[in-house]
Amino acid sequence: MLGTLGIIQTWSGVEGSRGTAARRLGGKSVLEWVVRRMTDCQQLDGVVVLSDARSTSRRLSSLVPSDVPIVSVEGDDPLRRFVAATEQYRCEGVVRVRADQPFVDPMLIDRLVTTAQSQPSCDYVSYCSRDGRPTILSSIGVFGEWISTEALRRADRKATSSDDRREVTSFIHGHPEQFKLRLIPAPAQVDRDDVRLTIDIEEDWEHLLTIVDALGPEELDWRRIANLLDHQPALRSRMAALNRESARS
Repeated sequence: MLGTLGIIQTWSGVEGSRGTAARRLGGKSVLEWVVRRMTDCQQLDGVVVLSDARSTSRRLSSLVPSDVPIVSVEGDDPLRRFVAATEQYRCEGVVRVRADQPFVDPMLIDRLVTTAQSQPSCDYVSYCSRDGRPTILSSIGVFGEWISTEALRRADRKATSSDDRREVTSFIHGHPEQFKLRLIPAPAQVDRDDVRLTIDIEEDWEHLLTIVDALGPEELDWRRIANLLDHQPALRSRMAALNRESARS
């Protein structure tokens, strides 16, 4: 049995609802960026890309390195797809990241896994923002979340709302009375209202291109990105405005 499996969540179609996977960033597709940053993690026992249909998997195959499997699970229930992936790979836990997170940070992922290993009774390990909420609910974009396989199965049995089925971990972190959560404070340098590193709209894409152009495609760890943003007040201001707009929508 595997220890921790990294699972990269994609959406319907190559572009997905957020229009990210096939776009080119620093000579690679965005999806390959996410895959390679996950395979750079030292604490993961494997990495897969999770697709919702065989037709999507075929289109994704040109975007994913050949040494990383694409797991196809039919259906429109993301939570059920994650559980099916754990059944196929027989792992004790998973780290979930999304395909719109090209700057997901391997060191931060590794800390999630080592924290989970040191607290075997935990169901869920995540970074949290200063307001106490898991960072998955923000647009910071450098974090993942660790979930035990057993917790995913319990959530699959109990979650009934469409939101809890669609947002894979919302039932777990939304019910601390039923699951044991461990929340790690996010680094203050990126836990800010003016940091936005996921890709949701065209302007997000332009911001990520600016970052890659400034720093180059290598060694884009969260500290270097945070330091760059410290010296880009106009960029931070625009990111803050976009985060406020997202919060209102």
